[in-house]
Amino acid sequence: MSSPSQETSSQETPSTTLGLLPAPSDAPTKKLDVLGSGQKTVLDELGPMVVNSDGTLSRIANWSNMTEAEQERTLRVLGSRNQLRLAARIDSAESDQGPKA
Repeated sequence: MSSPSQETSSQETPSTTLGLLPAPSDAPTKKLDVLGSGQKTVLDELGPMVVNSDGTLSRIANWSNMTEAEQERTLRVLGSRNQLRLAARIDSAESDQGPKA
């Protein structure tokens, strides 16, 4: 039979250490004018919006690291998948509301 001190040490869970946040990149940053000057800002380097299956939106994290061919394929796949997911969300919202009079 083991001693009580051995039993408690085997039941303890190891603590997990959290890593530090990554250092800011040296990539140039863009400032956005949100005061409404009317000037358009293009955010193409962020990549396309992804419609998740639960209806939330996200972006592709490694978009800027993809080659042009990878970006084109991703846009093609995302375009059709986003349309299907949006249509499914609209259909489910309409069915939840019931028939219209």
